[in-house]
Amino acid sequence: MAENNPNLDRSTLGAFVTAVIFLGVNFVAVRFSNQELPPFWGASLRFIIACILLFGIVRLRKIALPQGPALTGAALFGLFSFAVNFGLLYWALTRVSAGMASVLFAAIPLFTLLIASLIGQEKLTWRGIVGALIVIAGIGVVFTEQLRFDIPFIYLGAVLLAVISAALSGIVVKQYPKSHPMATNVVGMALAAILLLLMSVFTGESRGLPTLPSTWLALGWLVLSSIVGFVLIVWLLSRWSATATSYIGVLTPLVTLVVASLLAAEIPTITFLAGSLLVLVGVYVGALSPQKTRQVRSVRADG
Repeated sequence: MAENNPNLDRSTLGAFVTAVIFLGVNFVAVRFSNQELPPFWGASLRFIIACILLFGIVRLRKIALPQGPALTGAALFGLFSFAVNFGLLYWALTRVSAGMASVLFAAIPLFTLLIASLIGQEKLTWRGIVGALIVIAGIGVVFTEQLRFDIPFIYLGAVLLAVISAALSGIVVKQYPKSHPMATNVVGMALAAILLLLMSVFTGESRGLPTLPSTWLALGWLVLSSIVGFVLIVWLLSRWSATATSYIGVLTPLVTLVVASLLAAEIPTITFLAGSLLVLVGVYVGALSPQKTRQVRSVRADG
């Protein structure tokens, strides 16, 4: 990472570490949110609040909202990155452990590479193929271990679909004209808030504000992370390569596993840790290891 990115001053490293912590804790925070708030309503409420706050920042800074093709791109970005991704993730985390979800989301750089190669946006290398096979083996180990705890496969599949949706959001960003990142985020969050609210109504969820202090703390953390985490990642991308920045996603499971064990009593088994290690190794081999010809990686923020 250091050889490709000379900007290793304290502020940059501090931003990197902060982003890792925010995203790592997010998976646990969603689990706490789900204890009181139904999943689709909880996700919608998060983006309603975050969108209002971020829109206020956009207006104060007089940032123009996207128009034309850029608006279409922002809407599709919101659909994949926020609505589908977080809708599936919140629902899955009613049964799946936070550690399990964070490990799968660490594979986003590799899934992005595979999807981009299918549509001709990037070229798939032998390292990518080998990395994908290692990741598949790791996911298989983790899935098998989780199924031993009577977690229905549909919930595990929902996490995997959320990862694919998050990877698609990065592909979409490249296909459409760019607007200011904050403005794009406002449009995406607004669309997600509406779609998730409709899903909450359609599924008959109860909708109300939290009553438990733990839920308010979790919701506050998730709203803050939606704004601060995104800004930090964009700032890091202006100073580091996308490849170096993508190490955020690889390191977040380490934070999630520690926080989940301390706050949510999620104690990982040896089998789970072995499968997780395979996933991380596969991501490194397939998408992050140094190559003579680097491909640009697209990375999304999770949780």
